[in-house]
Amino acid sequence: MQQALGLGHACSLGRYCRRSTATTPPPSPPPPRTNSKSGRAVRAEAASSASQTMEAKREEPRVLKLRAVEATPESFAPFGQVIAASPDGDQFGPHDAQLDLSRGIPRFYIMRLESKPLKFSSITHHASVTQCLGSIGGQDWYLGVAKSSIVDGAPPEQSGGRSPVQSRAGHFYLPPDPAEVCVFRVSGPKFLKLHAGTWHAGPLFKADAVDFYNLELSNTNVVDHTTHYFKKQDGVTFVIED
Repeated sequence: MQQALGLGHACSLGRYCRRSTATTPPPSPPPPRTNSKSGRAVRAEAASSASQTMEAKREEPRVLKLRAVEATPESFAPFGQVIAASPDGDQFGPHDAQLDLSRGIPRFYIMRLESKPLKFSSITHHASVTQCLGSIGGQDWYLGVAKSSIVDGAPPEQSGGRSPVQSRAGHFYLPPDPAEVCVFRVSGPKFLKLHAGTWHAGPLFKADAVDFYNLELSNTNVVDHTTHYFKKQDGVTFVIED
């Protein structure tokens, strides 16, 4: 009868105990355990990210502001020549461009440049030719320059704290010192002749676009184009003030 009714089960005291129909709530889950290794990893990652951010800030290039100087035969002499108009019939003399185009086929062409604002972070030289540049129409333009640092013969181990570098063109040179870079403004109907090896950045200008006549060799930009990157190698960039 007891089994048929299913009222309960026999207790040790001989009485019947009715089963409770109430649902027992499940036990509360234990509080989440902190994974100490994971916590340390997160903190280490955050510290590494902060360190990288600080390092990036430290590696921001310094901006060097250069005041442009008017290019005259005297002021530009260490880097080349400034050639202005001369009367028809004048004989060739030292006031004319002293050219060296002997190592290839000369190329004289019109070069159109666009969006060349007054700033630069690299500089280039040509070791095998004297280059001439001038704006068509006489618009003002600017050129950053540094003296030639081509090393003749066997390169020294070091000079002035700078070690010689071999160009892809084969010659050796000393990297230009940022402290030795200067900027010239070219105004009016004149052009610049650059000594072979003169470092130059530009032409740069305020207009949207300017056409330049350019005299160099037919393969200058292919086999004789050595560039130094100030931003990457010295941590500096230049801005021209004028």
